[in-house]
Amino acid sequence: MALAAPALRRYLLLLAQEHLEFRLPEITSLLSLYGGQFSSEQEIRVNSPFWILSIPSEEMARGLMKRTVCAKSIFELWGHGRSAGELYACLKNYPMDKMLPYLQSDSTYKVHIHTFNKTLTQAQKIKKIDALEFLPFKGKVNLKNPEHIFWILEDYGMDPNNVPEEPFHLYFGRWIADGQRELIESYSVKKRHFIGNTSMDACLSFIMANHGRVKPNDVVYDPFVGTGGLLISSAHFGAYVCGADIDYNTIHGLGKASRKNQKWRGPDENIRANLRQYGLEKYYLDALVSDSSRPIWRKGMLFDAIITDPPYGIREATRRTGSQKETVKSAERSTDNHIFVSSSYHLSDIFFDLLKFAAEYLVMGGRLVYWLPIYRPEYTEEIIPRHPCLKLISNCEQMLSSHTSRRLITMEKVKEFKDQDQHSYLLDGQYMPYRGHNSFREKYFSGVTKRIAKEEKDNQK
Repeated sequence: MALAAPALRRYLLLLAQEHLEFRLPEITSLLSLYGGQFSSEQEIRVNSPFWILSIPSEEMARGLMKRTVCAKSIFELWGHGRSAGELYACLKNYPMDKMLPYLQSDSTYKVHIHTFNKTLTQAQKIKKIDALEFLPFKGKVNLKNPEHIFWILEDYGMDPNNVPEEPFHLYFGRWIADGQRELIESYSVKKRHFIGNTSMDACLSFIMANHGRVKPNDVVYDPFVGTGGLLISSAHFGAYVCGADIDYNTIHGLGKASRKNQKWRGPDENIRANLRQYGLEKYYLDALVSDSSRPIWRKGMLFDAIITDPPYGIREATRRTGSQKETVKSAERSTDNHIFVSSSYHLSDIFFDLLKFAAEYLVMGGRLVYWLPIYRPEYTEEIIPRHPCLKLISNCEQMLSSHTSRRLITMEKVKEFKDQDQHSYLLDGQYMPYRGHNSFREKYFSGVTKRIAKEEKDNQK
């Protein structure tokens, strides 16, 4: 006889109103990491800060909040309505046996009110709390250190210029746990020991690690490691991290500094020092000076996740080893007498080399997470690079300017790499549209030039 699946319980997720497109993939990825499945009892309003989720256990809900930087808090949902009357009716129907453990006479509690898009006076808040007198609270109120915290949450919509008198949605629940929003400040790039021109924002670094489902004892690799910002977020979650970069000076912390009012890098400005700063040095394997277009690793599935931000040719050059006269076929010939010099590295080649590398070196179920720069007037989903061994999981946009953006692409290895997959993209009839990435730099600066010209013209009026 088959065992019945555990009953799903309803939870309310309170989300931060930042990086809106990234929130659903992060929550979905983290739930799957803990063995759960994304399930919503109502249609997710993507831009709303309130989502009702069905999760098998409170333990899984707590696990989710130990990782997420997109969500602020999670609550065991006791009631929900589109009016106060609906909410109260829903609360009266909530099973008493689920309420009573948190309402005992020997316990302490408090009720907190949270409103979105509206500010209430203290008198209004007290009135709303008093309206819950029908709930069988037997414990004592303790505002400083209560055992149980209950929240009333009210949603007044997304339009700050048209705030309604009454909320569109009301929720009541027991607070379970907060998310990891404090990591954004504690890992801020502004306070970091070693930074570069393109060091990744802390919030996005943690989002990338969560999209990649990084977990303790994983091995995570960044083939364009730079100053190691993406290694830090993975190491924070207990993964062993390593990277490579073609820039010798960056890997060794030499040359001019990127920080304002600092001319040269100090003697201890390097990737290892960054991880040491956060107490994560024990997770640091190493960083190599290496060309990502010529993998140096032994064959095999080595990495649990590959998380990276390839250069776009804007603030960091796109380079690889090889002479300017070298053709594609010369890469297959012996390089015994080859003098390694820097040559251009087309964006389309960067991304296909990256996908090919991930397909070969990721473990099955491992994830590739990377940024893809986009010229928005020409964007279609067909220009997202594909590989037969990798499945597209999510595609989230971050605006860079009115005409450019970058998209966070998450892919999962679903098929074992075979020799015939080595150059599979060359046979793809859609390969030509990908070549549009090669002119991203020209299009980017073309837009900048036009904007500057427009601003100068407007100033002359």
